[in-house]
Amino acid sequence: MVHTEKYKKLIHILESMGSVAVAFSGGVDSSLMIYIAHKILKNKAKAYTIKTPYIANWELDEAKEFCNIFNIPLEIVELPMAEALLNNPDDRCYLCKNVLFSKLKKIAKREGYNWVSDGTNHDDRSDFRPGMKALKELAIRSPFLEAAITKQEIRDLSEHFGLPTWDKPAYACLLTRIPHNTIVIQDNLDMIEQAEKFLIDLGFRAVRVRLHNDLARIEVNPGNITMISKPVISKQITDKLKQLGFIYVTLDLEGYRTGSLNPHQKKHS
Repeated sequence: MVHTEKYKKLIHILESMGSVAVAFSGGVDSSLMIYIAHKILKNKAKAYTIKTPYIANWELDEAKEFCNIFNIPLEIVELPMAEALLNNPDDRCYLCKNVLFSKLKKIAKREGYNWVSDGTNHDDRSDFRPGMKALKELAIRSPFLEAAITKQEIRDLSEHFGLPTWDKPAYACLLTRIPHNTIVIQDNLDMIEQAEKFLIDLGFRAVRVRLHNDLARIEVNPGNITMISKPVISKQITDKLKQLGFIYVTLDLEGYRTGSLNPHQKKHS
């Protein structure tokens, strides 16, 4: 469970903010952030979920379901693919955060919210997160970071409050499945999304399907490698992914890890 003083500090931070527009992805961190913000600030807290071509539709569905369960107001903000991201550049995370949060700041100002906040936590300081530079430049508030609350404490608090997201695996946008400096094609994003959803439905919760030209490189937790390698399951997966459009289907024996397509194997994707 989170340290009592940290939780008190979090509540104090939110109360002092007065009103907040929360960038809500449906992940572990942002789910707890909007839950507590709504609990403390009532109708002065609202969730905003960005819909872009590189966000999986099932993630949007889960975000909507979460807000429905807890009666949290939610607005879906649709944005096209930013021109700066079309070649999936090395600094895509910075560019993406800049575009998305600039948009949210305009909406928040128009609708009368004092601040825009996100779910960045204390552990993210040591992770490879170039997008944090954009958050700092745009003066986005990160209450978990300000209260020194860690990822594990967020999971513990989420479980304490009965949130269905408490043990949800980490996800990231579909651009992280494509090598940097590669032209982003919508059909490829759709293939990746459908492939990962198929694997998730098979029970492989933490999964990535990395695209290398016409080859799919599947990453699952090391503990699941034996299961996914079973002939019946591997054939089922191979048949499905080829049906989706992949020519070759491979299993990465190193297993799932964040940022395996990032420069110098840095984290986080």
